[in-house]
Amino acid sequence: MGFEEQRFNVNLSILFTELPLLQRPAAAAAAGFTAVELWWPWIDSPTPDPSELDALGKAIEDAGVQLTGLNFYAGRLPGPDRGALSIPGAESDRFRANVDVAADFAGSLGCTALNALYGNRVDGVDPAEQDALALENLLLAARAAHRIGAILLIEALNRPESPRYPLVSAAAAVSVVDRVNEASGLGNAKFLMDLYHLSRNGEDLPSAIERYASSTGHVQIADDPGRGAPGTGSLPLEELLDRLRRAGYDGWTGLEYKPGDRPSSEAFEWLPRAAR
Repeated sequence: MGFEEQRFNVNLSILFTELPLLQRPAAAAAAGFTAVELWWPWIDSPTPDPSELDALGKAIEDAGVQLTGLNFYAGRLPGPDRGALSIPGAESDRFRANVDVAADFAGSLGCTALNALYGNRVDGVDPAEQDALALENLLLAARAAHRIGAILLIEALNRPESPRYPLVSAAAAVSVVDRVNEASGLGNAKFLMDLYHLSRNGEDLPSAIERYASSTGHVQIADDPGRGAPGTGSLPLEELLDRLRRAGYDGWTGLEYKPGDRPSSEAFEWLPRAAR
């Protein structure tokens, strides 16, 4: 099959970041892409002024690209945080304040995937208490996603870069997916399979694909080592994406890699323009 048979979108929170936020959708379109995804763009505000939301929505629509994925508020990302929903106190409150804001924004643009990063472990807090809070907040997120016809994504990160994040294996993330679906009865929670993170964790990627493709709602890629474009590391990404297709995954693949010491527009030479 090959890269030409995949559907790729560009994560505008890691690519084209040399440009102001509102210019990035047009830059992705100029590079030949029709779809984009985003981390929550306002790291200090779960509830930005409506004018800021309107401006970003207009930039996406004017560029003629589809928003296919959006993170809920996740704290300082990039930065030391890895989500807010399992953090007792103010961060949990900020996540809850963001749930309907993010869902409404996503729904206004036809976006059907919302990613909820779990959050780091907190010193002095019982992990069981954090997990109970996380389930409460994930149920709120699942219901908000259901309201707009979207899925809720739950992601595994990697231990070397996120040592305090508890979901550092595919099995751990999928177990949370299953708990949310059982508790909500909605069945709209899915696994976000990021092949870079799973590789950094030392997982057997073909085995993970075989076991978890049916639970997967979105896929993201970067090469390993280095988190660069395909071909800059040693991961057989073309082969792995083919395996996912054969296993039944037919959704988008998010390009969530670092462009390196060059403009982002030059970081896609591995992918023929006709396949973007």
